Amino acid sequence: MKIDFKKFDNSLAPAVIQDSSTGKVLMLGYMNEEALAKTEKEKKVVFYSRSKKRLWMKGEESGNILHVQQILADCDNDAILIKAIPTGPVCHTGADTCWNEKNEPDFLTHLESVIQQRKKNMSEKSYTSSLFKSGINKIAQKVGEEAVELVIEAKDNNEELFLNEAADLLFHYLILLSAKDANLAKVIGVLKSRHK
Repeated sequence: MKIDFKKFDNSLAPAVIQDSSTGKVLMLGYMNEEALAKTEKEKKVVFYSRSKKRLWMKGEESGNILHVQQILADCDNDAILIKAIPTGPVCHTGADTCWNEKNEPDFLTHLESVIQQRKKNMSEKSYTSSLFKSGINKIAQKVGEEAVELVIEAKDNNEELFLNEAADLLFHYLILLSAKDANLAKVIGVLKSRHK
């Protein structure tokens, strides 16, 4: 793939970012030759900021990085399509795309973002931060405990207790994914690859 950056006065080509799992268009940014090369090398989306006049990796401050799955050029070699897995909301408003600012991000995406923030900015008052401080063994142990408790509740007929244990397991599972630098989008990608 070769993008013709010389077609543009500022040598910046438009780069459309698409969620590789859902097909949603997430955002539009601009890349120069250096930004594209860095994106290809690091497998994380890097743009050229027209306001800051420098390269910037999407998520460098928020932690909501875009993990590259595929990079395509259009038929004229002057626009870029990047299929990526987002690690959280993409838009600066907190929405999952820059085209639906009025819609709230889905709750699991929001929860993953909160967990990432607790991991990045440890707080003494946060249960989630305390798990990250305890390390991977403690996090994995909690997932195991919650799974056993869910199985026990599945044998009874108390829907409220069952749903609470299911929520506990899902919450701790998201923490485990974050501790392993993974997320639900990556897991969904694996499931999709198995679904034929």
